[in-house]
Amino acid sequence: MKPTLEKITLIGAGLNGPLLAILLMQRGFAVEIYERRPDMRQVRMSAGRSINLALSTRGIHGLKQAGLWERMQSIIIPMKGRMMHSIAGELTFQPYGKNEAEVINSISRSELNIALINAAEEHGATIHFHQRCTEYDLRTGSIRVRNEETGEETTREAGVVIGCDGSASSIRAQMLKLNRFNFSQQYLDYGYKELTIPAGSQAEHLLETHALHIWPRGNHMLIALPNIDGTFACILFLPFEGADGFASLTTQARVIRFFESRFPDTVPLMPQLAENYFTNPTGAMVTIKCSPWHVEGRALLLGDAVHAIVPFFGQGLNCGFEDCTCLLELLDRHGPDWKRVFAEFEIERKVNTDAIADMAIENFTEMRDRVADSRFLFRKKVELALEAKYPQIFVPKYAMVTFHRIPYSVALTRGAVQDRMLAELCEPINRVEDLDWEKADRLIRRDLTPLELRP
Repeated sequence: MKPTLEKITLIGAGLNGPLLAILLMQRGFAVEIYERRPDMRQVRMSAGRSINLALSTRGIHGLKQAGLWERMQSIIIPMKGRMMHSIAGELTFQPYGKNEAEVINSISRSELNIALINAAEEHGATIHFHQRCTEYDLRTGSIRVRNEETGEETTREAGVVIGCDGSASSIRAQMLKLNRFNFSQQYLDYGYKELTIPAGSQAEHLLETHALHIWPRGNHMLIALPNIDGTFACILFLPFEGADGFASLTTQARVIRFFESRFPDTVPLMPQLAENYFTNPTGAMVTIKCSPWHVEGRALLLGDAVHAIVPFFGQGLNCGFEDCTCLLELLDRHGPDWKRVFAEFEIERKVNTDAIADMAIENFTEMRDRVADSRFLFRKKVELALEAKYPQIFVPKYAMVTFHRIPYSVALTRGAVQDRMLAELCEPINRVEDLDWEKADRLIRRDLTPLELRP
């Protein structure tokens, strides 16, 4: 593509905005970003909204495309698997992948965001902080922005606009005015609250460093992801209502009693538990689906603005970064024929983002209810055995989503087929050694075809 000075306006300097800016500027576009929040490099962000992220293959691909992956090595911690904690304090480790190369990476949202903002500015992006987009004119393509410090409002000529402004997107709010614009949002009855396990006296991790820790308790769950400073970012998931819900935990004493009865091994590790609990807000989790994603060749929605998902497959970050790389692949193929690029982008991505949204909700049940179940753990062992024998054909759904760039929709449909196979193969046995390999071979060759495993 020949260099051009055509201007692209991005709304939102969260994770997707700066990455997309870099990829666009690599191709000669001029990029401006408008962000309603202050510059997070200069202002300490409020606690309780910085859930650690799980960075895996799709997100890593995006960072590699932007030339940033090596830069991230100092702020990630590889996690090799899930460490389950029983009420009695017993530990059970379940590897994520077939070998130690298949890991997911814990990374601080704020550290990643700062690194991306720095890199975007280094590439030449202009980022306007404290500038909330309040209106997008669907006819003229101009945007209305309000300075969050002074209240002053101005109209800016924007060129092509891409809304990377999250689940409460202002650009989507304007597109809702279009005829036949479809929009749905579904909130879970569960909320989340961020807590912290501090580092030890020597800045060491007090739990196994290279694992995602889970305390599965049926209708509620606690997880912990390691930080590079020796702390763990913990997330408590509870129903909003009911005896085991946030609504019932109204005093410090009740919070402590709740943790002592449900997560007793964490209480000695969290000396500020009650204070953290009441200081940090309770967040909600929403799935958003909508269409169309674009207005002719003038505006496009991307990331959470168009397909917010719940966090239980660790794919929000990775899915958003894959949006960026897919969009740029289409741009490289067609040039800045925005109407064509945007239309094909929606066709290619929507079926896949709908699929990961559904899988994320399904994985919530798995993490909350099933990861401590012995039959579930046995099936995981059989999955790995089948993958070892049929590495191009039988790939576990989790691996398809996390360690490959197989389309999410393919992972969903093949995952359902493989689940049926596993149920049939595992039902009569209790040991991997007793697996009926002739039957497995027959089922796999009948129902599955080889996969194209993208690097």
